[in-house]
Amino acid sequence: MKNICDWNNCKELGEYKAPVEKDNSKKFRLLCLEHVKEFNKNWNYFSGMDDNQIMNFLRSDMVWHKPTQSFSSSDNFFKVLWNNTLRDELDTNKFKSDLNSMRQFKFDHKDIKAFSILGLSVGLKWRKIQEKFKTLVKKFHPDMNSGNKKFEEKLKLITLAYTQLKKTYKEKIDT
Repeated sequence: MKNICDWNNCKELGEYKAPVEKDNSKKFRLLCLEHVKEFNKNWNYFSGMDDNQIMNFLRSDMVWHKPTQSFSSSDNFFKVLWNNTLRDELDTNKFKSDLNSMRQFKFDHKDIKAFSILGLSVGLKWRKIQEKFKTLVKKFHPDMNSGNKKFEEKLKLITLAYTQLKKTYKEKIDT
C-alpha cells in the first residue's frame, strides 16, 4: 500500500515523516520530498510559546526531560556533608613547595582508609586529591546512574573520605 502525500491536494508519494504535534509523540504525517522540505523550512518548535515556556523547555532539555535525583530534604546528612565538601576552605597558598607533598607527615588509620577509598597513595598533593574526588563524583553521582542507591552509597563514602582528608590537610598546614 502506497501512501499519498498529506499536503493539500498533493498526489505525490508520501515517504517522509513530519510531526503532527510538538509533544514528541509518535504521531506524524507522510509528505513528499518537496512538501517535507517546505514543512521543515517553516517548522518552529517554539512557535506559540512565551519566553518562560521556552526557558523551561530548554532547562528540562538539559536533563533529557527526566527528573533529576535529589539528595532528599535540606537537613539530610548527606546533603549537609555534600554542601560542606563543596565549600573548599583550604588555603592552598599556605602550602610551601616542599609541603605540597604531605608524605613526611604521619597519617592515622582514618586518613589511610580515606586514601584507600579514593584509590590514592598516602600523602599525595592536595591538588591530586581534589582531581580524583571530582572524577569520582562525576562517575558515581546519582544523576549519572539513574538514581541507583548503590552508587549513592558509594558517593557518600567517597565524600566522607574526601572530607576526612580535607580536615587532616587543613590541620597539617595550619600547624
